[in-house]
Amino acid sequence: MTTSQLADRLAVRPASVTAMLQKLAAAEPPLVEYHKSRGARLTEAGQRAALAVVRCHRLLELFLHEKLGYAWDEVHDEADRLEHVVGPAMVERLAAALGHPARDPHGHAIPDADLTPIGPAATLLSALPAGCTAVIDQARDDDPALLRQMAALGLLPGITLTVLAEAPATRVTLGARGATPLELPADLVARVAAEPPEFSTLTNRPSKTMPASPFGPSFF
Repeated sequence: MTTSQLADRLAVRPASVTAMLQKLAAAEPPLVEYHKSRGARLTEAGQRAALAVVRCHRLLELFLHEKLGYAWDEVHDEADRLEHVVGPAMVERLAAALGHPARDPHGHAIPDADLTPIGPAATLLSALPAGCTAVIDQARDDDPALLRQMAALGLLPGITLTVLAEAPATRVTLGARGATPLELPADLVARVAAEPPEFSTLTNRPSKTMPASPFGPSFF
């Protein structure tokens, strides 16, 4: 990934990204491989460090949601503030208190304690063909308004839907709402993912590291 791509994603100045990449590359062991002309990529140690942060973040989100009553549109920012001050021992206590969960409130896979890389994600709703049936797998967690809209429509992880039409707008029916069709806005279907029931980790898929969904390219 290039410095400018990272700067755009993080909404910071490219110079700030360059300084941090140089710091991470100089760490022992190095967390990134950085070349000014080619950008940066995580080393194996960097991947494990990143997975540890993801594990902590998603466990915090689930703890805030299940134990403290936060709505699913409130937990992301709170977890962002907490994830860098929670130590490894507390992370494992959180996992135990929650029953060693596999998913956070938004449907994202929680890395295991051994930090095994997470398998391919599901497919965007916008990529699903008309006539297919799928299980909502996960939603982007950085847009509280979108999450509130999804909750109001009943579009939650684990819900089965059938795509009636792809264009000019995506129309679906939800298993929980019978044959009542819903027309979904473009910004929503571009930020929510689903997969076939037989592949869903929320139904009967046996592991988080199955092959990519046959619906198409992976999401998050």
